[in-house]
Amino acid sequence: MQRHNSKQIIEQANQLIPGGVNSPARAFGAVGGTAIVMARGEGATLIDVDGNRYIDYVLSWGPMILGHAHPAVVDALHKAIRDGTSFGTPTRNENRLAELLIDALPSVEMVRLVNSGTEATMSAIRLARGFTGRNRVIKFAGNYHGHVDSLLVAAGSAAATLSVPNSPGVTPGTAADTIILPYNNQSAVSETFDRFGGEIAAVIVEPVAGNMGCVVGTNDFLQTLRRETEKYGTVLIFDEVMSGFRVGYGGAQQRFGITPDLTTLGKVIGGGLPVGAYGGKSEMMRNVLPVGKVFQAGTLSGNPLATTAGIATLEVLRETQPHEHLERQTQRLAAGLLDVANKHDVPAHTACCGSMMTLFFNTQPVVDWDTAVTCDTKRFSRYFWSMVDAGVYMPCSQFEAFFLSTAHTDAMIDETIAAAERFFSGK
Repeated sequence: MQRHNSKQIIEQANQLIPGGVNSPARAFGAVGGTAIVMARGEGATLIDVDGNRYIDYVLSWGPMILGHAHPAVVDALHKAIRDGTSFGTPTRNENRLAELLIDALPSVEMVRLVNSGTEATMSAIRLARGFTGRNRVIKFAGNYHGHVDSLLVAAGSAAATLSVPNSPGVTPGTAADTIILPYNNQSAVSETFDRFGGEIAAVIVEPVAGNMGCVVGTNDFLQTLRRETEKYGTVLIFDEVMSGFRVGYGGAQQRFGITPDLTTLGKVIGGGLPVGAYGGKSEMMRNVLPVGKVFQAGTLSGNPLATTAGIATLEVLRETQPHEHLERQTQRLAAGLLDVANKHDVPAHTACCGSMMTLFFNTQPVVDWDTAVTCDTKRFSRYFWSMVDAGVYMPCSQFEAFFLSTAHTDAMIDETIAAAERFFSGK
């Protein structure tokens, strides 16, 4: 494929924007080469500025569960935009989106809308600290909760190592109250609570991780989190920014039957527009201003266009109930990719949950960050470009999840598997 226009646009962007992108996930640093500039999306496909068409498994990093430019979402936005784009006042749509979230998620009795997943996790951590009067927070290696200072930290070597900053600009003092533990390791959790239990304000976890590839929290691990947090009066936060409405209409919490104290959301609930939310028990949420003392605000929170797109998306999901079909399609893709890898003696494993999946180039199943980093990233890079040249657009990192939409067809999945086999046959 020729991508001259993409190259030219990225060259210009490099003079205007750091790295030529407005989020590092869009850069191709992990696979080399020049990022591809997209012009439009149609259903399960993207068309770049050079006119090349791709089957899309990135889906704006998860939000487009109905595919691009779904008629229900587009029609709703056309009507909404005629009334204005932002008012800085309450709107009826904020109530409707809140109702949909509360009805869908077992843990949520009240919800506050924000503008991104990062805002949601930042606000949930602040609320947990304000509610408990404690400072320490547990997070897990390989879980990404946005670019929140206190959560942007690197793992130490011990099971309960106090963290150090993972980015310039994050102060040691900010990071010092964060404890980072290995994912899916319940003994590390119990040992840490034995040591610090009365000091821990919150545990934040992705019940289905998406930023070390798709890695599913085990039942024993998630049950241990619920048991230990209840024992010590610690707030359990499920970060469902990625898994919410992706692994089931009621999220991972409904799928696994574990009710957290707070839930953070984003991605799907905005239908492709910027939005986030955090919610939980009324007792806890009533500590947020203006009824409580925990400060959180946002000029564009509950934006009428974002709520419109979110409502349209969730109502389609609720009415059509596509999640079983989406899961079958995802499992079919995962099985097909693994079959052709095995056929050509390429070490690989797959993981999937709902409409999220990853093909890991690894000799062992990936269950945490330590096993994820043993993947063959050089092979993944070659695989990525082979698939792109075959018209399949996928995450540009071994450590990101694939996503499927209701617009993906059997023929698209077959085409994807065939493209992978052509790559694997050359090893």
